[in-house]
Amino acid sequence: MGARKCQVCNEAQSKYKCPSCLAPYCSLGCFKKHKEIPCAKPEPKEEKSSTVSAEEKSTADPKLPIRRPLIVDDASEVLLKPQLESIASSSEIQSALRDESLRKLIRSIDSAADPESELEKAMGVEAFRIFTDKMLSTINCNQ
Repeated sequence: MGARKCQVCNEAQSKYKCPSCLAPYCSLGCFKKHKEIPCAKPEPKEEKSSTVSAEEKSTADPKLPIRRPLIVDDASEVLLKPQLESIASSSEIQSALRDESLRKLIRSIDSAADPESELEKAMGVEAFRIFTDKMLSTINCNQ
């Protein structure tokens, strides 16, 4: 893959990419000119999206998450940035996530066609219950 030309001036070699649409540009001047016209991140290409159901996708490749709309009935159910940061920086949670079986269980919940049902099943696994207790403790300590 060779050097790409700036999509704005079509003269200089691009050094940067637009964070929104990934269009290559060479300078601040070209970036400002590019931003005069609204742009958006390109949509990923879907393979046979109309013929493959969400359930088939989850069984075809369990590593791929199913895209679902995020619906929250109660705003208090949404974690705040400081809570998310405390989870991310918790050595206790990081240590628990080194367990491959726990990571596999979390991925299976995330990619399930019915994640609520999978979450209920996972609560029967002691390692998962301990993990969720650590998560809740971390969140509650940092409110």
